[in-house]
Amino acid sequence: MHAQAPDGGGLAGVAGPAFAELTPDRVLDAVESLGFAVDGRLLALNSYENRVYQVGVDDGPPLIAKFYRPRRWSDAAIEEEHAFVAELAAAEIPAAAPLRLQGRTLHRFEGYRLSLTPRRGGRDPELEDPSVLTRIGRFIGRIHAIGAAAAFAHRPRLDLETFGRAPSRYLLDSGWVPGELQTTYAGVVEHALAEAAACFERAAGVRALRLHGDCHRGNLLWTDAGPHFVDFDDARTGPAIQDLWMLLAGDRQEMALQLDA
Repeated sequence: MHAQAPDGGGLAGVAGPAFAELTPDRVLDAVESLGFAVDGRLLALNSYENRVYQVGVDDGPPLIAKFYRPRRWSDAAIEEEHAFVAELAAAEIPAAAPLRLQGRTLHRFEGYRLSLTPRRGGRDPELEDPSVLTRIGRFIGRIHAIGAAAAFAHRPRLDLETFGRAPSRYLLDSGWVPGELQTTYAGVVEHALAEAAACFERAAGVRALRLHGDCHRGNLLWTDAGPHFVDFDDARTGPAIQDLWMLLAGDRQEMALQLDA
């Protein structure tokens, strides 16, 4: 999920060195600084915002090292995400929580901020299977039950301002939209946001709660025992449907059937 204000929803991010300087040796050194003996195996994993690696260690399964993009999140926002995932894991929800090492989950190495998480294996979920959707839906329901029990203090909201007005203002104010298209662009955005606002009004009383935030099939690893939920980097406050719609596919009738699974 990337349609947000450039500063992560208006939060003060933390500066740091460029990812171009994050060499393989530096990644391995960072993991070793947290008390693990690495064996030299290193595999870069897909990540849009951050840099994520699978790191082999002696006498144990590989670890997932996530290096956080500078200026995106504050330390408090990252730690709040970690606390939420730990809360889910403590409730026996299969969410991949960062390891608490040396009394904390967010660490620093040569200016980089990172966390380490146990690797969770799995395969692409068969979302065309109603029984798979049902099992995933039950876990998402449990995530939302816990998410509704408390509130984020340091992470942004998913609403018309953060996902509509603020990004469009940024594009206009920064000159990314050609001058001859600015009036047209502003009109289209205003119309779209008015329609979205009308949808919220029709739904009436939509409750905002703590969410995964980016719950698409790429962040679900399926096993015979069920799903693993990974990558809560976009966790935020918003309506429950945010964690459902990215799992839907097909036409309106097909998506309605999937929601009923």
